[in-house]
Amino acid sequence: MIAQRYKDEVSKSPLILGTRSSLLALWQANHIKDKLQENGIEVVLKKIKTKGDKILDAPLSKIGGKGLFTKELENELLGGKIDFAVHSLKDVPVVIDPKLMLVAITQREDPRDCFVSEKYSDIESLPKNAKIGTTSLRRSMQLKKIRSDLDTQSLRGNVQKRLERLRSNEFDAIILASAGLNRLDLKDNIAFISHFQTSDFIPAMGQGSLGIECRDPKYSPNFRDQAIMKILESLHDKKSALCCNIERAFIRLLGGGCQSPIGIHANMFNSKEIYIQCIIGNLDATKFLNESRVCNKGEVEYVLQDIINSLKKNGVDKILQEVYESLDK
Repeated sequence: MIAQRYKDEVSKSPLILGTRSSLLALWQANHIKDKLQENGIEVVLKKIKTKGDKILDAPLSKIGGKGLFTKELENELLGGKIDFAVHSLKDVPVVIDPKLMLVAITQREDPRDCFVSEKYSDIESLPKNAKIGTTSLRRSMQLKKIRSDLDTQSLRGNVQKRLERLRSNEFDAIILASAGLNRLDLKDNIAFISHFQTSDFIPAMGQGSLGIECRDPKYSPNFRDQAIMKILESLHDKKSALCCNIERAFIRLLGGGCQSPIGIHANMFNSKEIYIQCIIGNLDATKFLNESRVCNKGEVEYVLQDIINSLKKNGVDKILQEVYESLDK
Protein backbone atom coordinates (compact mmCIF):
# COMPACT_ATOMS: atom_id res chain seq x y z
CA MET A 1 0.00 0.00 0.00
CA ILE A 2 1.47 3.34 -1.07
CA ALA A 3 1.10 6.10 1.54
CA GLN A 4 -1.12 8.96 0.34
CA ARG A 5 1.51 11.62 1.12
CA TYR A 6 3.84 10.02 -1.42
CA LYS A 7 1.08 9.87 -4.02
CA ASP A 8 0.23 13.51 -3.34
CA GLU A 9 3.86 14.53 -3.85
CA VAL A 10 4.34 12.75 -7.19
CA SER A 11 0.91 13.87 -8.46
CA LYS A 12 2.24 17.44 -8.71
CA SER A 13 3.78 16.53 -12.07
CA PRO A 14 4.04 13.26 -14.07
CA LEU A 15 6.96 10.94 -13.39
CA ILE A 16 9.42 10.84 -16.28
CA LEU A 17 10.47 7.28 -17.09
CA GLY A 18 13.69 6.86 -19.09
CA THR A 19 13.84 3.96 -21.51
CA ARG A 20 15.67 2.71 -24.57
CA SER A 21 13.65 2.92 -27.77
CA SER A 22 13.56 -0.70 -29.00
CA LEU A 23 10.14 -2.36 -29.10
CA LEU A 24 11.16 -4.67 -26.26
CA ALA A 25 12.42 -1.79 -24.11
CA LEU A 26 9.23 0.16 -24.81
CA TRP A 27 7.10 -2.88 -23.92
CA GLN A 28 8.97 -3.11 -20.62
CA ALA A 29 8.63 0.60 -19.92
CA ASN A 30 4.93 0.61 -20.76
CA HIS A 31 4.41 -2.46 -18.58
CA ILE A 32 5.79 -0.51 -15.60
CA LYS A 33 3.94 2.64 -16.63
CA ASP A 34 0.64 0.72 -16.69
CA LYS A 35 1.23 -0.75 -13.22
CA LEU A 36 1.91 2.70 -11.78
CA GLN A 37 -1.03 4.29 -13.53
CA GLU A 38 -3.28 1.61 -12.01
CA ASN A 39 -2.30 3.20 -8.69
CA GLY A 40 -3.11 6.69 -9.94
CA ILE A 41 0.52 7.66 -10.72
CA GLU A 42 0.89 9.55 -14.01
CA VAL A 43 3.95 8.54 -16.05
CA VAL A 44 5.42 9.79 -19.32
CA LEU A 45 8.18 8.06 -21.30
CA LYS A 46 11.43 9.60 -22.46
CA LYS A 47 13.37 7.62 -25.08
CA ILE A 48 17.16 7.64 -24.67
CA LYS A 49 19.77 6.06 -26.95
CA THR A 50 22.61 4.23 -25.24
CA LYS A 51 26.09 3.40 -26.47
CA GLY A 52 25.00 -0.19 -27.04
CA ASP A 53 22.16 1.04 -29.26
CA LYS A 54 24.36 3.35 -31.33
CA ILE A 55 27.22 0.95 -32.13
CA LEU A 56 25.73 -1.99 -34.03
CA ASP A 57 28.63 -2.99 -36.27
CA ALA A 58 30.74 -4.64 -33.54
CA PRO A 59 30.21 -7.43 -30.99
CA LEU A 60 29.24 -6.15 -27.54
CA SER A 61 32.36 -7.74 -26.07
CA LYS A 62 34.52 -5.61 -28.40
CA ILE A 63 32.87 -2.28 -27.60
CA GLY A 64 34.16 -2.26 -24.04
CA GLY A 65 33.08 -0.38 -20.95
CA LYS A 66 30.40 -1.06 -18.36
CA GLY A 67 26.77 -0.13 -18.68
CA LEU A 68 26.55 -0.31 -22.47
CA PHE A 69 22.75 -0.18 -22.24
CA THR A 70 22.37 1.78 -19.00
CA LYS A 71 24.98 4.56 -18.71
CA GLU A 72 23.12 7.24 -20.68
CA LEU A 73 19.93 6.59 -18.71
CA GLU A 74 21.90 6.88 -15.47
CA ASN A 75 23.39 10.18 -16.61
CA GLU A 76 19.86 11.50 -17.22
CA LEU A 77 18.90 10.36 -13.71
CA LEU A 78 21.89 12.06 -12.14
CA GLY A 79 21.14 15.23 -14.10
CA GLY A 80 17.52 15.27 -12.92
CA LYS A 81 16.17 14.94 -16.46
CA ILE A 82 14.26 11.73 -15.72
CA ASP A 83 12.78 10.41 -12.47
CA PHE A 84 13.50 6.72 -12.94
CA ALA A 85 14.69 4.21 -15.53
CA VAL A 86 13.58 0.72 -16.50
CA HIS A 87 16.26 -1.75 -17.61
CA SER A 88 16.54 -5.40 -18.49
CA LEU A 89 18.17 -6.44 -15.24
CA LYS A 90 20.81 -8.53 -17.00
CA ASP A 91 22.16 -5.28 -18.55
CA VAL A 92 22.60 -3.50 -15.20
CA PRO A 93 26.21 -3.57 -13.92
CA VAL A 94 26.62 -5.08 -10.45
CA VAL A 95 28.18 -1.81 -9.23
CA ILE A 96 26.25 1.40 -9.93
CA ASP A 97 26.79 5.04 -9.03
CA PRO A 98 26.35 5.46 -5.24
CA LYS A 99 23.89 8.32 -5.80
CA LEU A 100 21.58 5.90 -7.61
CA MET A 101 19.79 2.80 -6.40
CA LEU A 102 18.22 -0.32 -7.85
CA VAL A 103 14.94 0.30 -6.07
CA ALA A 104 12.92 -2.62 -7.45
CA ILE A 105 13.38 -5.93 -9.23
CA THR A 106 10.20 -7.15 -10.89
CA GLN A 107 8.66 -10.60 -10.92
CA ARG A 108 10.74 -12.77 -13.18
CA GLU A 109 9.52 -13.86 -16.60
CA ASP A 110 10.86 -17.08 -18.15
CA PRO A 111 14.65 -16.92 -17.47
CA ARG A 112 15.60 -19.44 -20.16
CA ASP A 113 17.36 -18.99 -23.48
CA CYS A 114 15.77 -20.45 -26.58
CA PHE A 115 16.92 -21.86 -29.90
CA VAL A 116 15.11 -20.24 -32.85
CA SER A 117 15.24 -21.46 -36.44
CA GLU A 118 13.26 -21.46 -39.68
CA LYS A 119 14.60 -24.88 -40.76
CA TYR A 120 15.79 -26.91 -37.77
CA SER A 121 13.82 -28.07 -34.75
CA ASP A 122 16.65 -28.00 -32.20
CA ILE A 123 20.40 -27.77 -31.78
CA GLU A 124 20.90 -31.51 -32.38
CA SER A 125 19.28 -31.31 -35.82
CA LEU A 126 21.61 -28.57 -37.12
CA PRO A 127 24.04 -29.57 -39.91
CA LYS A 128 27.76 -29.70 -39.23
CA ASN A 129 29.37 -26.24 -38.94
CA ALA A 130 25.98 -24.57 -38.80
CA LYS A 131 26.00 -20.80 -38.35
CA ILE A 132 24.32 -19.52 -35.17
CA GLY A 133 23.78 -15.86 -34.32
CA THR A 134 24.08 -14.57 -30.78
CA THR A 135 25.14 -11.36 -29.05
CA SER A 136 26.51 -13.18 -26.02
CA LEU A 137 29.87 -14.75 -25.14
CA ARG A 138 28.02 -16.77 -22.50
CA ARG A 139 25.65 -18.24 -25.07
CA SER A 140 28.41 -18.82 -27.62
CA MET A 141 30.55 -20.64 -25.06
CA GLN A 142 27.71 -22.93 -23.99
CA LEU A 143 26.75 -23.66 -27.60
CA LYS A 144 30.32 -24.77 -28.31
CA LYS A 145 30.27 -26.88 -25.15
CA ILE A 146 27.27 -28.74 -26.58
CA ARG A 147 28.64 -28.90 -30.14
CA SER A 148 32.19 -27.76 -30.85
CA ASP A 149 31.61 -27.61 -34.63
CA LEU A 150 29.07 -24.79 -34.44
CA ASP A 151 30.04 -21.46 -36.01
CA THR A 152 28.79 -18.79 -33.60
CA GLN A 153 28.71 -15.28 -35.02
CA SER A 154 27.81 -11.88 -33.58
CA LEU A 155 24.20 -10.87 -34.10
CA ARG A 156 23.30 -7.34 -32.98
CA GLY A 157 20.13 -5.29 -33.11
CA ASN A 158 16.67 -5.57 -31.61
CA VAL A 159 14.71 -8.84 -31.53
CA GLN A 160 12.79 -8.06 -34.72
CA LYS A 161 16.01 -7.24 -36.61
CA ARG A 162 17.61 -10.49 -35.47
CA LEU A 163 14.58 -12.46 -36.66
CA GLU A 164 14.71 -10.67 -40.02
CA ARG A 165 18.33 -11.72 -40.48
CA LEU A 166 17.42 -15.30 -39.58
CA ARG A 167 14.60 -15.32 -42.16
CA SER A 168 16.95 -13.93 -44.82
CA ASN A 169 19.09 -17.06 -44.36
CA GLU A 170 22.10 -15.30 -42.83
CA PHE A 171 21.98 -17.87 -39.99
CA ASP A 172 20.82 -21.44 -39.55
CA ALA A 173 19.56 -20.52 -36.08
CA ILE A 174 19.78 -17.77 -33.48
CA ILE A 175 19.63 -17.74 -29.68
CA LEU A 176 17.25 -15.36 -27.91
CA ALA A 177 15.95 -14.82 -24.40
CA SER A 178 12.62 -16.58 -23.94
CA ALA A 179 11.32 -13.59 -21.95
CA GLY A 180 11.72 -11.23 -24.90
CA LEU A 181 9.76 -13.50 -27.24
CA ASN A 182 7.03 -13.88 -24.64
CA ARG A 183 6.76 -10.15 -23.97
CA LEU A 184 6.60 -9.24 -27.65
CA ASP A 185 4.28 -12.18 -28.42
CA LEU A 186 6.40 -13.33 -31.35
CA LYS A 187 6.27 -17.09 -30.83
CA ASP A 188 3.50 -17.77 -33.38
CA ASN A 189 5.55 -16.29 -36.23
CA ILE A 190 8.56 -18.58 -35.79
CA ALA A 191 8.87 -22.02 -37.39
CA PHE A 192 10.89 -23.72 -34.64
CA ILE A 193 11.50 -22.73 -31.02
CA SER A 194 13.28 -24.99 -28.55
CA HIS A 195 13.75 -23.79 -24.98
CA PHE A 196 16.95 -24.76 -23.16
CA GLN A 197 16.47 -25.90 -19.58
CA THR A 198 18.41 -23.74 -17.13
CA SER A 199 20.32 -26.81 -15.89
CA ASP A 200 21.64 -27.45 -19.42
CA PHE A 201 22.15 -23.87 -20.62
CA ILE A 202 22.66 -21.47 -17.74
CA PRO A 203 21.16 -17.98 -18.17
CA ALA A 204 22.72 -14.58 -17.55
CA MET A 205 22.41 -12.95 -14.15
CA GLY A 206 18.98 -11.40 -13.72
CA GLN A 207 17.65 -12.73 -17.02
CA GLY A 208 13.87 -12.39 -17.19
CA SER A 209 13.53 -9.62 -14.58
CA LEU A 210 13.37 -5.86 -14.97
CA GLY A 211 15.48 -3.54 -12.84
CA ILE A 212 14.05 -0.16 -11.83
CA GLU A 213 16.60 2.51 -10.99
CA CYS A 214 16.11 5.90 -9.34
CA ARG A 215 18.05 8.50 -7.38
CA ASP A 216 18.93 7.47 -3.82
CA PRO A 217 17.12 9.96 -1.55
CA LYS A 218 19.97 9.73 0.97
CA TYR A 219 21.89 12.04 -1.35
CA SER A 220 18.99 14.38 -2.09
CA PRO A 221 17.24 16.94 0.13
CA ASN A 222 14.27 16.76 -2.23
CA PHE A 223 11.23 15.04 -0.68
CA ARG A 224 10.06 14.17 -4.19
CA ASP A 225 12.99 11.75 -4.59
CA GLN A 226 11.94 9.98 -1.41
CA ALA A 227 8.35 9.83 -2.64
CA ILE A 228 9.48 8.40 -5.99
CA MET A 229 11.51 5.73 -4.21
CA LYS A 230 8.52 4.73 -2.07
CA ILE A 231 6.22 4.61 -5.09
CA LEU A 232 8.64 2.41 -7.06
CA GLU A 233 9.17 0.04 -4.13
CA SER A 234 5.61 -1.16 -4.71
CA LEU A 235 6.86 -2.88 -7.91
CA HIS A 236 9.45 -4.99 -6.05
CA ASP A 237 9.05 -8.80 -6.10
CA LYS A 238 10.83 -10.29 -3.09
CA LYS A 239 11.19 -13.85 -4.40
CA SER A 240 12.58 -12.81 -7.79
CA ALA A 241 14.80 -10.19 -6.15
CA LEU A 242 16.28 -12.76 -3.77
CA CYS A 243 17.36 -14.99 -6.64
CA CYS A 244 18.54 -12.14 -8.89
CA ASN A 245 20.54 -10.54 -6.08
CA ILE A 246 22.27 -13.87 -5.45
CA GLU A 247 23.26 -13.91 -9.11
CA ARG A 248 24.46 -10.31 -8.99
CA ALA A 249 26.46 -11.00 -5.82
CA PHE A 250 28.12 -13.96 -7.54
CA ILE A 251 29.22 -11.83 -10.51
CA ARG A 252 30.50 -9.14 -8.13
CA LEU A 253 32.51 -11.66 -6.08
CA LEU A 254 33.93 -13.23 -9.23
CA GLY A 255 34.80 -9.85 -10.74
CA GLY A 256 32.91 -10.54 -13.96
CA GLY A 257 30.61 -8.30 -15.97
CA CYS A 258 27.53 -8.31 -18.17
CA GLN A 259 29.54 -9.34 -21.25
CA SER A 260 31.68 -12.08 -19.65
CA PRO A 261 31.20 -15.77 -20.63
CA ILE A 262 29.55 -16.52 -17.28
CA GLY A 263 26.21 -18.16 -16.62
CA ILE A 264 24.65 -17.93 -13.16
CA HIS A 265 21.15 -18.88 -12.07
CA ALA A 266 19.44 -19.12 -8.70
CA ASN A 267 16.02 -20.69 -8.28
CA MET A 268 13.88 -21.34 -5.23
CA PHE A 269 12.73 -24.96 -4.81
CA ASN A 270 10.35 -24.01 -2.04
CA SER A 271 10.03 -21.31 0.62
CA LYS A 272 13.45 -22.17 2.07
CA GLU A 273 15.75 -23.97 -0.39
CA ILE A 274 17.61 -22.27 -3.23
CA TYR A 275 19.40 -24.02 -6.10
CA ILE A 276 22.43 -22.12 -7.41
CA GLN A 277 24.27 -23.16 -10.57
CA CYS A 278 27.00 -21.50 -12.60
CA ILE A 279 29.29 -22.01 -15.58
CA ILE A 280 32.41 -20.14 -16.70
CA GLY A 281 34.38 -21.03 -19.81
CA ASN A 282 36.80 -19.82 -22.43
CA LEU A 283 35.55 -18.71 -25.83
CA ASP A 284 35.76 -22.11 -27.56
CA ALA A 285 34.59 -24.04 -24.45
CA THR A 286 37.72 -26.20 -24.38
CA LYS A 287 38.01 -25.12 -20.75
CA PHE A 288 35.00 -24.61 -18.52
CA LEU A 289 34.00 -24.94 -14.90
CA ASN A 290 30.60 -25.85 -13.45
CA GLU A 291 29.46 -25.54 -9.86
CA SER A 292 26.07 -26.08 -8.22
CA ARG A 293 24.76 -25.99 -4.67
CA VAL A 294 21.49 -26.28 -2.77
CA CYS A 295 21.23 -24.11 0.32
CA ASN A 296 18.83 -22.37 2.67
CA LYS A 297 18.34 -18.60 2.59
CA GLY A 298 20.53 -18.07 5.62
CA GLU A 299 23.43 -19.94 4.03
CA VAL A 300 23.62 -17.98 0.77
CA GLU A 301 26.60 -15.77 1.66
CA TYR A 302 28.66 -18.72 2.85
CA VAL A 303 27.69 -20.90 -0.13
CA LEU A 304 28.50 -18.19 -2.70
CA GLN A 305 31.95 -17.75 -1.20
CA ASP A 306 32.41 -21.52 -1.19
CA ILE A 307 31.56 -21.63 -4.92
CA ILE A 308 33.99 -18.79 -5.64
CA ASN A 309 36.74 -20.52 -3.64
CA SER A 310 36.18 -23.75 -5.56
CA LEU A 311 36.26 -21.95 -8.92
CA LYS A 312 39.48 -20.13 -8.04
CA LYS A 313 41.08 -23.36 -6.87
CA ASN A 314 40.25 -24.90 -10.25
CA GLY A 315 41.67 -22.05 -12.32
CA VAL A 316 38.79 -19.67 -13.07
CA ASP A 317 41.10 -16.64 -13.01
CA LYS A 318 43.25 -18.13 -15.77
CA ILE A 319 40.20 -18.94 -17.87
CA LEU A 320 38.82 -15.40 -17.60
CA GLN A 321 42.25 -13.90 -18.25
CA GLU A 322 42.48 -15.98 -21.42
CA VAL A 323 39.09 -14.64 -22.50
CA TYR A 324 40.00 -11.01 -21.89
CA GLU A 325 43.33 -11.39 -23.73
CA SER A 326 41.52 -12.96 -26.71
CA LEU A 327 39.07 -10.06 -26.84
CA ASP A 328 41.91 -7.52 -26.82
CA LYS A 329 43.50 -8.98 -29.95
